[in-house]
Amino acid sequence: MTRPGFLGDVVPGDRPFDVAVTISRVGAEIREVWVRTSVRVEPSPIPERASAAGAGWPTAIEFDVPDDWFPGWYRVEIAIIGDGAEPALTHAGFAVRAPTGRARSPILLVLATNTWNAYNDWGGPNLYTGETQASFARPWARGYIHRPDAFVHRNANAEPVPDPRTERWTRYILDTRVSPWSGCAGWPSWEELFVAWAERNGYELDFAVNSDLAEQPDVVVGHQLLLSVGHDEYWSWEMRDSVETHIERGGNVAFLSGNTAFWQVRAEDDGQTMVCHKLLDDPFVGAGDTARRTSMWSDPRIGRPETEMTGVTFTRGGYARIGQGVPRGAGGYTVWRPDHWLFEGTDLRYGDVLGAEHTVIGYECDGCALTLDDGVPVPTHEDGCPEGFEVLATAPAHLWSKDIDHDEYPPGLTSLREVGELQETASVLFGEASAGSAARITNGHAVLGTYERNGTVVTTGCTDWTFGLAGRDRLVEHITRNVLDHLSRR
Repeated sequence: MTRPGFLGDVVPGDRPFDVAVTISRVGAEIREVWVRTSVRVEPSPIPERASAAGAGWPTAIEFDVPDDWFPGWYRVEIAIIGDGAEPALTHAGFAVRAPTGRARSPILLVLATNTWNAYNDWGGPNLYTGETQASFARPWARGYIHRPDAFVHRNANAEPVPDPRTERWTRYILDTRVSPWSGCAGWPSWEELFVAWAERNGYELDFAVNSDLAEQPDVVVGHQLLLSVGHDEYWSWEMRDSVETHIERGGNVAFLSGNTAFWQVRAEDDGQTMVCHKLLDDPFVGAGDTARRTSMWSDPRIGRPETEMTGVTFTRGGYARIGQGVPRGAGGYTVWRPDHWLFEGTDLRYGDVLGAEHTVIGYECDGCALTLDDGVPVPTHEDGCPEGFEVLATAPAHLWSKDIDHDEYPPGLTSLREVGELQETASVLFGEASAGSAARITNGHAVLGTYERNGTVVTTGCTDWTFGLAGRDRLVEHITRNVLDHLSRR
């Protein structure tokens, strides 16, 4: 069993109270596996800086995971009952792995739990509102483990002209009391949609979480294909080592995700704390050890751009259909190389648009530095994109800019930043944030592409590919089957 979530985001009163606990495996169907109708719980205060240091609460329930529980994601539903307590419902969760070295499936889905934790705002600020540490030893804020409808609380606008989120999105947050950050990360946002689709279509998956790649690298043994799905932004050095070793040994990886491996993080406190100083100086890294600083992986001081692993980077992508000044676009990719095996059986042609019906190009996108060869995009490789990388399809994207003349951030986020991401990224990549430097990365793209080393790597270059699966987009489903079947040797 992977590291569990902690119980509850509701602490009623100052007297002991009772809860009913139900654990269910969540996939194509929701299957109850463990129930306790009444558990006595002692109330506990929320300590200061709980978001960084943890809740410190005593254990309320312990149990052994039976051997017959399938690998997967298990949702813990906690209902407060009796003693006059106000009825309330909250959720926790944990993943169950297959035993190391005994893979049940050739496909290993690695849940993006580091990114969930970075956005989690339970107990104080998160990594976007001023904190540099994120504790796993605390509950998930409401919305990260369970939400009624991922399509409603979705960051990307489904229509080219924003609705905007000020009505649909704000009303949903007020009605459900979910964290406004939970649309950016968490099990319901992307992975739940993918797992439900995969299991409906006959794919068995093994499961792991981000920290497993670092702490138990043998978790990849026996798997032909590793999957990253949705929003997988925060990676440690050890995670990179595990995945790149898998590729060098002939293993395959599919990044059905965007903003992938953008920030380097470090684990502390026996894995209970994730540290990321981003663009601030990292006090735990000496002047001679700049490679381990918790900055962008594309930071030249680190010298290990994520493009070397994924083929793409958020620094050459950006946002689509969220905020002002970013591409409204078609919501799908323009196809450039329809003869590639990814598109086999689709009847796609040069110039066709893929995935627009369900806006698979939305929110955060990854690309690479591009030029044209006979009118077709090819990588320049100046950003570390591997030799042999093939650009199969693209869509426009753009990093949010903010300067004295204009502000492209969505309402509610603009006050959190003094300088735009476009300017910050240019400063890191090129050493200064002049207009000329910013112009070099202003016109980004989501890039669907692939390369071969000893293993094969495929990337969608966007967070929202799974919305095409959830919406039953025929072409998105067909291409996904091609990827899973080809790379798992199915």
